[in-house]
Amino acid sequence: MKLVSKFEAATLGTAELFGLRKEAFIAFAAAPRGSQEQRNALASMHAIENELAKRKPTL
Repeated sequence: MKLVSKFEAATLGTAELFGLRKEAFIAFAAAPRGSQEQRNALASMHAIENELAKRKPTL
């Protein structure tokens, strides 16, 4: 999975962020422990979670 920056996360819609968060979680779980791929997935999850936390909840 490619790294999702906080700037890229800010440009995406909420539904897209939830989809990317799922992909990042799967990539993190599938990557070898301690690998660069796992670190990228974790960093992506942080950026996505931070962006989702900034947004107002919608129904």
